Amino acid sequence: MPKRNDRATLCTPSPSTSGGRRPRALAALRLSCVTSVTTSPDRQRSVIRLSAERLGFTLIAETSDLGVSARRTSPFERPSLSSWLHRPHEYEVVVWSHVDRAVRSVAHMAELIAWGRQHTRTLVFGMPEEDHPLVVTPQADGSAIRRCMDLAHDAEQETHAISARLISSHEALRAAGRYGGGLIPFGYQRAPHPSGRGWCLTPDPETATVVRMIVEDVHAGLSLTAVARALNDSGVLVPRDRHAELQGRPTGGRRHGRDFERFRWTSGTLSKVLRSPSLMGHRTHGGQTVRDTIGAPVLIGQPLLSDQEFQALQHVLDTRSNNTCRPRSRTTALLTGIAHCSGCDGRMYFATRKSHPYGDYMCRATARGEVCPAPAGMRSDWLEAYTLDRYRAATATDATISRELLLESGARVVVAKGRCGGGPARLAGPDASRLAFTLGEHVGACRSS
Repeated sequence: MPKRNDRATLCTPSPSTSGGRRPRALAALRLSCVTSVTTSPDRQRSVIRLSAERLGFTLIAETSDLGVSARRTSPFERPSLSSWLHRPHEYEVVVWSHVDRAVRSVAHMAELIAWGRQHTRTLVFGMPEEDHPLVVTPQADGSAIRRCMDLAHDAEQETHAISARLISSHEALRAAGRYGGGLIPFGYQRAPHPSGRGWCLTPDPETATVVRMIVEDVHAGLSLTAVARALNDSGVLVPRDRHAELQGRPTGGRRHGRDFERFRWTSGTLSKVLRSPSLMGHRTHGGQTVRDTIGAPVLIGQPLLSDQEFQALQHVLDTRSNNTCRPRSRTTALLTGIAHCSGCDGRMYFATRKSHPYGDYMCRATARGEVCPAPAGMRSDWLEAYTLDRYRAATATDATISRELLLESGARVVVAKGRCGGGPARLAGPDASRLAFTLGEHVGACRSS
């Protein structure tokens, strides 16, 4: 840890920009858990404002990532901050109130410092408990870097300790059949524990009825996609939104780069609800029943389905799945997150073709619980070749192109629905009139004629 006389070298403001203009600073706020009585954002703003005034910076904007974990996400993955980090030309300084508001891992701190050096941007941490803010310029010496790494290491160790305490606490609560927080299983609501200590779960009159209706529809032969569509049409909240409503928080949120006022039911969401042993009143962890020392299920409350009803439901679902359930694997498809359907603006996903070396990129609106008016699809080898050709033409590069590079460059290809007919000519290659390629914010669309 640097000595006190080293600290003064760390709090020297960066030089003024050309023309004597004060350096522009971006205020960055972050908080993992937000409640109605939270005062942390205001306190963070106060520290950031004082630091900027002290160092001669002009605050031009604020990013606010509230309800975002620094342990799970790096600064480059946070909804509000990440878009600004990709536009470093709009400011010279980023200011946080404290190191743990920016990162909680050594790896993320190293990534942030490397970004600052690459783009010649200054990082500032207010450090209200110390005499001076911690300033890391692009030319910062070893003592400043070590100080940052030490603080990031302390924050990381603190996170591990908190996590270990929470895990131990939740294990004890699960063993006692008490509710310890987290997403409430669909069909239940929180209630005082009979022992008078803590909470347990009890059937939610509103959603327990919905569970019964869903089970009846499945037994009647309706597909999960059809059931999900009916739930969306009826305005039934998904488990995540229902939990938020019970907690007095707003519904919806951000998913796959899009903001939603309310999330939608999908076949996947339904499957998770119907496969959960919580329907039998079991306490679950990681999707499995928690058992006591003699192997009996730990109960959370009155079951929504009897053991026999639950097993009959699983039999129906197993029959439909045709034993195709398997662990989800990480995608290797080149255009995931890059190819989008023109009909609904949703992502297109790769689907394999049996006995073929190529597959197809398909609109998956139904998997999101939506109906696309014009679902698009195209052979994977054609669409990938088109995208790579357009990228090389726009960037004049012959280097190997990866999915990560396309995403970082803001590459996007939009596919329109094809037409019926066409004969053998359709096998010659893609219909380029159905495709539109764009690259980043400052490159115009390269639309094929």
